[in-house]
Amino acid sequence: MTRLYAATGDAIARLDESGGDWTAELSLRGTGAQCLAVDPRDPECVYAGLLHGGVRRTADGGRTWTSCGLGHSDVFSLAISAVNGAVYAGTEPSALYRSDDAGATWRELDALLALPSRPIWSFPPRPWTSHVRWIAPSPHDAELILVGIELGGLMRSTDGGASWEDHRPGAERDVHSLAWHRRVEGRAYEASGTGSAWSDDAGGSWHPVNTGRDRHYTWSVAVDPADPERWYVSASTGPGAAHYGGNAHAHIYRHENGQWHALAGGLPDPISAMPYALVADGAALVAGLADGQLWESLDRGDTWHACTVNGDELRAIHALATAG
Repeated sequence: MTRLYAATGDAIARLDESGGDWTAELSLRGTGAQCLAVDPRDPECVYAGLLHGGVRRTADGGRTWTSCGLGHSDVFSLAISAVNGAVYAGTEPSALYRSDDAGATWRELDALLALPSRPIWSFPPRPWTSHVRWIAPSPHDAELILVGIELGGLMRSTDGGASWEDHRPGAERDVHSLAWHRRVEGRAYEASGTGSAWSDDAGGSWHPVNTGRDRHYTWSVAVDPADPERWYVSASTGPGAAHYGGNAHAHIYRHENGQWHALAGGLPDPISAMPYALVADGAALVAGLADGQLWESLDRGDTWHACTVNGDELRAIHALATAG
């Protein structure tokens, strides 16, 4: 990985690696940027989701940005289909939008809000509302989309969002992040507030898997692109520790041989700032922490080092995405 993009909660950072060190350059300062998506076909094209500010788009790696509409929406999630380039945005209150023209226009996929479970969707810190926490278009099928509602369930569409299947059997309801395997069709992964799960039938049904972990409040999930059996989650002892307590008591875990293994190899034990973001690319694994630290492993999590980050200060990392 030689370039990453990060959402800091208040800006977007472009992180470029050279000689083992990283340089951070911030843009969209003061906008409440909390989520992002990189166009898989163009590493210079990035979408940012803002609190009270809708969606912004850059075509030059963050040097300049243009508004993509959605008004004053609080955007909590973004995704881009690797199959057809469709852009998806999820908001609070829960709503899902799709753009087929690079954010110029949007249409709401309002069938999501007709699901029978909708009356019980509720986000505990703000129990009068909920939000679309994660959107995962399949990298193999343009019509297949997974959506996680915090807190409400894991929903699935097989027709591009025209209709939806309600919370899938075996999945966890407090969805925090979702991932597909890029090479193996049908493999999907979930991290949630009550544990983790995986699917081998394209998200139709799920298998909880928590053996080997002593922390079950999982947040970020990443998958080894070469091996569908090897995947990673970050986990804390609970939401209070993860987000509010000042010490997340967190670990990063690797799943292989049917169970979870806590990774150490240079990482703080436990990690005091929640690892909000994990990205994997081959043997490389990067973790972005709630306090802005960036940690990297070049051997699938066996050993780690804290990255030197020059340039603009990273005060927090809420999300990470690879360029390409």
